[in-house]
Amino acid sequence: MGRSERTVVWFRRDLRIDDNPALAAAARDGAVLPVFIWCPAEEGRFYPGRCSRWWLKESLAHLARSLEALGCPLVLIRAQSTLAALLQCVDSIGATRVVYNHLYDPISLVRDDKIKNELLGLGISMQSFNGDLLYEPWEVYDENGLAFTTFNKYWEKCMKLPIEISPFLAPWRLVPVSGIENICSSSIDNLGLESSKDEESSNALLSRAWSPGWRNAEKTLEDFVSHGLLDYSKDRMKVTGTTTSLLSPYLHYGEVSVRKIYQLVRMQQIKWENEGKSGAGESVNLFLLSIGLREYSRYLCFNFPFTHERSLLGNLKHYPWRADEDRFKSWRQGMTGYPLVDAGMRELWATGWTHNRIRVIVSSFAVKFLLIPWTWGMKYFWDVLLDADIESDILGWQYISGCLPDGHELGRLDNPEVQGQKYDPDGEYVRTWIPELARMPGEWIHHPWDAPSSILEVAGVELGFNYPMPIVELHMARECLDDAISTMWQLDTAEKLAELDGEVVEDNLSHIKSFDVPKVVLKELSPSAPRCDQKVPTDNGRNLELQPSLKDGRLRLHGKLSDIKEKIQQRECV
Repeated sequence: MGRSERTVVWFRRDLRIDDNPALAAAARDGAVLPVFIWCPAEEGRFYPGRCSRWWLKESLAHLARSLEALGCPLVLIRAQSTLAALLQCVDSIGATRVVYNHLYDPISLVRDDKIKNELLGLGISMQSFNGDLLYEPWEVYDENGLAFTTFNKYWEKCMKLPIEISPFLAPWRLVPVSGIENICSSSIDNLGLESSKDEESSNALLSRAWSPGWRNAEKTLEDFVSHGLLDYSKDRMKVTGTTTSLLSPYLHYGEVSVRKIYQLVRMQQIKWENEGKSGAGESVNLFLLSIGLREYSRYLCFNFPFTHERSLLGNLKHYPWRADEDRFKSWRQGMTGYPLVDAGMRELWATGWTHNRIRVIVSSFAVKFLLIPWTWGMKYFWDVLLDADIESDILGWQYISGCLPDGHELGRLDNPEVQGQKYDPDGEYVRTWIPELARMPGEWIHHPWDAPSSILEVAGVELGFNYPMPIVELHMARECLDDAISTMWQLDTAEKLAELDGEVVEDNLSHIKSFDVPKVVLKELSPSAPRCDQKVPTDNGRNLELQPSLKDGRLRLHGKLSDIKEKIQQRECV
């Protein structure tokens, strides 16, 4: 490209200067227009919640200051159509190219494909980059060319592949374009990311605990690698205190790159090995495993783009979830009568954050004790989490619900009392978030219903009055869960027998009660196929379909995923 190039840099969830391949490419080739487009109408039911929008606003302000210092203002646009806003930018500055970094959730895939087709049709060059992952979703497949459906095998394969860990250097200067004054832009406040005064006052509390922005992300990363990583293997399960990296909200909005995290962690590992520090390897491997899970969440959503609304395992379409609004409300409000669960839900509502172990406990309770549809829980997490992330939430909820081949067993039922004694043995966490139980002795705090009346009286606890009795007893939850699983298999078997149309033979019967795992072809392994050829992913031989429409609150996907996959891999189209 020549130095006369005028390029629109379309920022999305890559709000950083450092190791930003799209920005680096634009800065290399001429004048730059950085733009962020906020289009609430296109978010559909995945419109970000209050805490997530607060983070986005603060991160955009931080990015804008950084770009201004480099000589190029960030243009903010509130629009009804992202495509129309991009076209306005292109026309206003006479741009010849638009660059952006990949996203992998189904909503973004559909939108990006439509925009790319429209702009290419108008003669505008489109160039896209991997700014979010160590490995692109189409680069990792098994010996048969199929997409992996279990994490361990996926990550094992990833660790055998070469990895580019050298980040793109941050530009030291940007050349601004002329014509910005012709763009109908907005101020950060007029984007509408904080929709009311009540939200602003609630968000003020968030700023006491968090500092969004890409430079703050780098500081958080460096602090964790220097002071938290070494003891990560023994501290990561503690539900009180700062025992994890706290990088998840920064990663969601792309304020720090995965490549940079990987590089710093590996460099620190080499340093510790040279110093002979024991335990370093275990901590590093466990932390990188969490990075791998994030990679796998994108991999799963890209190759199986229906997983935001239905289980990966086909059998669970017959699972008799209980759409019980009252129980769902009790769970959301932290009023289930199980102290550790209630503490976690109250912390989540108050702060937009809770430890990952607590997330596992409360989500498991919802789907196993209460049989609440996992999609309800996933959507609630999306609405309230500070680090809400579609792909990660899909992976987490499907895993806990038993919807994945390597997820929790369908019949697994974790006892909240036992978990409380394991992860909060002194009751410190429960007392922090449930003031009603603040004076309960540690011996009884995770099962107050068993405490003698004299203990409850001294602690000021009146079960059923100022703190609820258990919403469902353990033995009843066990019975209901077993019944649900039995019903699922009965319905699944009946459907398969009906499909056999009466021709039941021994070979058919052996496959009836087995999990239905979809297959997606990522690479055809025939000798005649070029090595770089990317084949059409299929679901049991049928092309997966994507359809960008919202109906009854559910996203439908339409248009061949093969086309989208081919185009997202295309680095540059002129």
